[in-house]
Amino acid sequence: MKRARLTLSYSPCEDGHLLQRDRNRGHPVDTIHIGSWNEFVRLTSECDGWAFRGLPDANWQLMSSLSRYLHSFVPDQDSWRQREERALRIFRRKAHIYLDDASVLEDDIRCLALMQHHGAPTRMLDFTKSPFVAAFFALNNTNCSAAVFALDTPTMWRAAPRSDPTLRREAIDPREPGNFERHFAANSKEIIWVGEPEAMDRRLVAQSGTFVVPGVLDKPLDEIIRQYENGNSLIRKLVLPPAIRAEAMLSLYRMNITHATLFPDLDGLARSIGYELEITWPGHRHA
Repeated sequence: MKRARLTLSYSPCEDGHLLQRDRNRGHPVDTIHIGSWNEFVRLTSECDGWAFRGLPDANWQLMSSLSRYLHSFVPDQDSWRQREERALRIFRRKAHIYLDDASVLEDDIRCLALMQHHGAPTRMLDFTKSPFVAAFFALNNTNCSAAVFALDTPTMWRAAPRSDPTLRREAIDPREPGNFERHFAANSKEIIWVGEPEAMDRRLVAQSGTFVVPGVLDKPLDEIIRQYENGNSLIRKLVLPPAIRAEAMLSLYRMNITHATLFPDLDGLARSIGYELEITWPGHRHA
């Protein structure tokens, strides 16, 4: 699949940082290049109530695992709706044998969250209400420039796409019966919904997690958001260079933000051991 070549220019923002402009799409992408960990802490402290998502490569687009999978392996976009429906149907038909309470499968968002939790590609994107949790996921396993996307969810809750002002958050809520099929499954509405299932699992609670559900699968999230009222101001991209990783990861470790705490099970504990290889304690042979 051919990718459009992006022509980028830079101009100073009011705060002295850089604003990256994507000339091909004609929309500004607010991109702040972080110079230090303290700068990241300061800037995100100004985003009260926002949601954050960390990516280990700043060049990655903000797309769901399902979007990435379909773009990579299923070029026929006309079949995407049927393929997603089939994946949900197969999961529901078989997952009940592993569950104590199979009623979770009847709720669209809880079912998608369960699929997401166990590694299935879904249209949902994991966000967190903690910029530090997002920074951990961005920096933990990378040696290149990473990114944390910040979404102004308090404003998003009141916003609507310019094409249809009736499609506000409460009107499209996929937790309501029939709304997922009506507003999302058809892949025809450039909308997003932000929120959590009525019942949250331990991992979602541990990560201060929330979900973003897009109405189309063929566009990155930031492009969909720009269809909203004042969309250009609703999302920011904070680029974290490799130079700040060591300080950031140590700070996150001291906050007790590790795989062991974010994934409260044996798998999470095992994954957390990786960073223990980096930690040294001067004057002590053993931790």
